Amino acid sequence: MNYKYTFPAVLIGVSIALVQTQVAFALSSGQVAKIAKQITVLIDSSAPGSGVIVKRSGNTYTVLTAAHVVTSKNKAEIVTPDGKRYQLNYSTVKPLPGVDLATFQFTSSNNYPVAKIGNSDQSSEGTIAYVAGFPKAKAASISSSIYNFTDGKITANASRPLKDGYALVYSNITLPGMSGGPVFNEQGELIGVHGKGDESEVDIETSKVNPEVAYIKSGFNLGIPINTFLRLSAKSGVDVGVTPPPERIVTAPKADDFFIQGVDKQNKGDNQGAIIAYNEAIRLNPNNAEAYNNRGNVRSKLGDKLGAIDDFNLALKFNPNLVEPYINRGNVRSELGDKQGAIDDFNLAIKFNPKLAQAYNNRGLVRKDLGDKQGAIDDYNLAIKFNPNNADAYYNRGIVRSELGDKQGGIDDYNLAIKFNPNDADAYNNRGLLRDELGDKQGAIDDYNQTIKINPNYAYAYNNRGLLRDDLGDKQGAIDDYNQAIKINPNYALAYYNRGTIRYSLGDKQQAVSDLQQAANIFQQQGNREAYQQILGVIGEIQQQ
Repeated sequence: MNYKYTFPAVLIGVSIALVQTQVAFALSSGQVAKIAKQITVLIDSSAPGSGVIVKRSGNTYTVLTAAHVVTSKNKAEIVTPDGKRYQLNYSTVKPLPGVDLATFQFTSSNNYPVAKIGNSDQSSEGTIAYVAGFPKAKAASISSSIYNFTDGKITANASRPLKDGYALVYSNITLPGMSGGPVFNEQGELIGVHGKGDESEVDIETSKVNPEVAYIKSGFNLGIPINTFLRLSAKSGVDVGVTPPPERIVTAPKADDFFIQGVDKQNKGDNQGAIIAYNEAIRLNPNNAEAYNNRGNVRSKLGDKLGAIDDFNLALKFNPNLVEPYINRGNVRSELGDKQGAIDDFNLAIKFNPKLAQAYNNRGLVRKDLGDKQGAIDDYNLAIKFNPNNADAYYNRGIVRSELGDKQGGIDDYNLAIKFNPNDADAYNNRGLLRDELGDKQGAIDDYNQTIKINPNYAYAYNNRGLLRDDLGDKQGAIDDYNQAIKINPNYALAYYNRGTIRYSLGDKQQAVSDLQQAANIFQQQGNREAYQQILGVIGEIQQQ
């Protein structure tokens, strides 16, 4: 059964914000959060996004956002901090050339503050960053986006941006719907526009008995620096009343330039290219903990587990307070069988962040592997306490509850996993198994149908549905399901066995023996001698008849 690892930064009239040159003092996170909430807007549509108010002229407000948020021209409304709604007039949308940025305007007699513009060139690795926006609601029961404000740190500020102007990289947790939202420094100044982020969800391959662990990814959230906007705005006729900074002087590539290339290549699945880029980032900055952490993730994905651990060790050497390498090293140690080492790493992650849901979730998985099922449930409970929307923790707790005999408790947890992640094929499949055990055959079939709808290559769901169809008398439907399971996974011994038993019940002795023999051969190849011997016994009984 598959388990899930979770992964581990007002003036009335004409209002403008000027780039400040004097010494700035850091604000508390709460103070920046208050500023952010007053100037961040929701762009509510079928594909929602976020934006930030950057100018007021009379009753006309200008909003800056990511261009991809406002290119669909679907019906959209701007929702301001006071909950008022204004129709988005697409005739006011002005995309900026060559970058994923756009502005638009709306009119209101209400009084809304505007952002204070910072100097993004001064945002360097390790400095505080905040991101605000409106994540799209994942649960079907939640009809509207909910404001979100997260803290993190800048991990790179490249002088050579990626396509569409992306140059800022930060560790903040971001989610779909936050695109176009503001990025702030610790003075509460606008330093960028968020555009791309890692959802931090687990995508476990259902075809694997021991699925590959998905890792917390550090520095996978990308934004466009505000200085890029300012340099282009004057040339594009987008006046926000702020003097643009001088053009950057072209210099030799620096570590941040290679780091952001590594992030981009890793996101696109170019793992070898990512390693090359991270190698260069490390060559130029041998103390770059985030680069070691990210390279470790790529190495692990490529099967170099020991190399990954070496990288996580180096990341922690240069930044012992960075939580992600503890989580990632713990995951690899668990894969390599060092369960106690994994628990030690998750304990350290929890020491640095006692509210880190991912660490509790992953420690629960290891405790379960060690037979401590109650300890696992305790950890999943804590993961849920600190993140009540943690679909993976509900899923994992559902597995343990069902194994302990609490079938209804398992179903309840799968219900919650599905509520917070409606596309979780594993949760539907597992809930189907429990419904079947409790006698709800049709409910189980409905769950397998939904599993297959989400993932048409889910061989287990076809096999499970085939068993139910057979129980309900639909022999041909069952055979069709076993055929599909075998097509997806030609080494699926159980599907051959199940198809063979149905063929025997239908009087097709020859094909039945063929399927059973194939199942026996596969079990033998897999080292399952007990199943191999049992099936040979069944074949012998059939041939004697």
